[in-house]
Amino acid sequence: MKLVIVESPTKCHTIGRYLGDEYKVVASLGHVRDLATSGKGGLGVNVEKDFLPTYVINPEKRKVVNQLEKEKKAAEEVILATDPDREGEAIAWHLSQLLKLDPEKTKRLEFHEITRTSIEEAIKNPGKIDLNLVSSQETRRILDRIIGFKLSSLLQRKIKSRSAGRVQSVTLKLIVDREKEIRAFVPEEFWTISADLHIGDKVITVDLDSVDGKAAKIADEVTAQKILAKMPKQLSLVEIKKTLRIKESKEPFTTSTLAQEAFNAFKFKTKKTSIIAQKLYEGIAIGDEVVGLITYMRTDATRLSPTFVSRAQSYILETFGEKYLGKVKAEKESVAMQDAHEAIRPTSNHRTPESVRPYLAPDEYKLYKLIYDRAVASLMPAKREEVTVYRFGGNGLVFKADGVVTLFDGYTRIYGDTEESKAKQLPLANKDDVFAAENATSKQHFTEPPSRYSEAKVVKLMEEAGIGRPSTYAATIETLSARKYVTSTGGYLKPTPQGEITVANLEKYFPQFMDEKYTAQMEEQLDEVVNDGDVRLKILSDFYFPFEEQVKKAYEDMPKKHVELLEEKCPVCGSPLVERDGRYGHFIACSDYPKCKYIKKDKAPATPTGAMCPECHKPLVERTDKKGKKFVACSGYPKCHYIEGRITAEHDHDKPHGHTPFVLSEADKTTPCPDCKDGWLLKKKGKYGEFLGCSNYPKCRHMEKIAKEKK
Repeated sequence: MKLVIVESPTKCHTIGRYLGDEYKVVASLGHVRDLATSGKGGLGVNVEKDFLPTYVINPEKRKVVNQLEKEKKAAEEVILATDPDREGEAIAWHLSQLLKLDPEKTKRLEFHEITRTSIEEAIKNPGKIDLNLVSSQETRRILDRIIGFKLSSLLQRKIKSRSAGRVQSVTLKLIVDREKEIRAFVPEEFWTISADLHIGDKVITVDLDSVDGKAAKIADEVTAQKILAKMPKQLSLVEIKKTLRIKESKEPFTTSTLAQEAFNAFKFKTKKTSIIAQKLYEGIAIGDEVVGLITYMRTDATRLSPTFVSRAQSYILETFGEKYLGKVKAEKESVAMQDAHEAIRPTSNHRTPESVRPYLAPDEYKLYKLIYDRAVASLMPAKREEVTVYRFGGNGLVFKADGVVTLFDGYTRIYGDTEESKAKQLPLANKDDVFAAENATSKQHFTEPPSRYSEAKVVKLMEEAGIGRPSTYAATIETLSARKYVTSTGGYLKPTPQGEITVANLEKYFPQFMDEKYTAQMEEQLDEVVNDGDVRLKILSDFYFPFEEQVKKAYEDMPKKHVELLEEKCPVCGSPLVERDGRYGHFIACSDYPKCKYIKKDKAPATPTGAMCPECHKPLVERTDKKGKKFVACSGYPKCHYIEGRITAEHDHDKPHGHTPFVLSEADKTTPCPDCKDGWLLKKKGKYGEFLGCSNYPKCRHMEKIAKEKK
């Protein structure tokens, strides 16, 4: 038996079926080792010995490693088939070290789609672990550990920020800078003028384009009124201009463009898009078979394999005809393109979105259709449109109207036109024709501030600037949110005050880390390690020693965040209370922490209901429990434990204020209570389901289980 190790359990069954009974496929569940937190500064890196790393098994992966070691002993051969990227290569190398496999001799499978053809091809032509790629990942991990540990420790002590990082901090700066633009924006007033023209049996709206030969720029109402005073009762058609507009189809998706389009089309957050794409790649049960529907989803390449292009062109020819066959697009190189994979595409042309829809969840179907249509449409010809512009003149005023006619739909036959023009087809008219102008009106406007960045827009900016890699885009945004540096409303990101403080301090004391170009250059250096592993030591040395001096200086110069004392005193030790931000949000605590660990419980004030407690006759109040649910109880608690409607949900009739005691109907009086003899047994709902309880609760607490009906 031959043992094949992959990363995800989802792949095991699929790949195992393709390889047959001779192979056993098991999963490592991602990384099994990481840098230790021992040694100088807890870095897990010996700086004095050429930055030698110390690795330890992740505690939660100890059982996984033990099982892999057991499986290895029973296997005649071990084959590594982790993901085809830098992280996957590193996982393969760590597995080889733990399982005592020779990296030079151990077979390494590489495939970019989980299909029978791809897996069988990989097993026939295995490679070996790329040690330079491993070295590049290790160098990146060491840099991130040094920057993360040292900067995070500094910021925690000085300004109470929870972390900083090589990629996350410069990404945070993008969001903070945008917020500064929004705050600095000063709206400007402007006015527009429009009128209605009757052309045949249609009415079109025309907009003022120029006044006395100059572009119409109306700054205030006075100017608008002066122009309206010049408005003639008739306008003549002074110009007809027709142009051909060609809209080319877009390249197939990369990680970045998929995140952007999924947000634009469905408002999917970046993390959600990443999770769904991962599932589509690893495999979906289609009938009796589990198949990967898309290729590897972490990529910055837009090329398509010749095999896919050939199959897709045949599909287009069969489905739409020869005139819908386009050309293969030349690949555009991005700033930080690794060129390790194809674009994201479907693994089969004939596995159309509609054919697999019954096997997909609604959001899975949406994303798969988006990927499928975009890949096929990229091989189709452009959309051709005729754009018509009418200009109408009179008394020095020129008005404009636009119209569009589609001459050939091209790629939009399958992908749709996401940038559909608002203009419609104009009615036929001839030059010098005169038309009555009606309903001439002016309208006030104000320029709008720039909008906040969406998660997808941030991903696009990261890609354009060369910050991070496809595998880190979603994780970076998730980290910023988890650290409470940003908040997300409808997928749009806004920095928190703590996020802005963090950026301000990093810009002042570590300006190079907040420079996009510096971060991109560092990424390029890390990519150089892939081609030449010997540059690793130089990259680390050139970075570490100047950085260490910067950190020391920042400890001396960076002021501590001022904590404002509250007038309220701690009930335990008498010290002033202070406001703090913690892992679970804002709270008030003692300023003498850690000596005094008092934390004020944020209890919402009780609201009087106007009714009296039926037991002790004190006022009833409305409170909120830990889960945020409101309930009515006695204000005399803890002496009185009365809670209205605690176990009478089934008989909780409509109450005007939520406190009117319910009245038993004759239908309720079926079984008398065996304890108090005065009440009746009612079906009630409790924490563990339905039961029978006395109607005189809480005076009588008799309860009975409801006997289950025998089949």
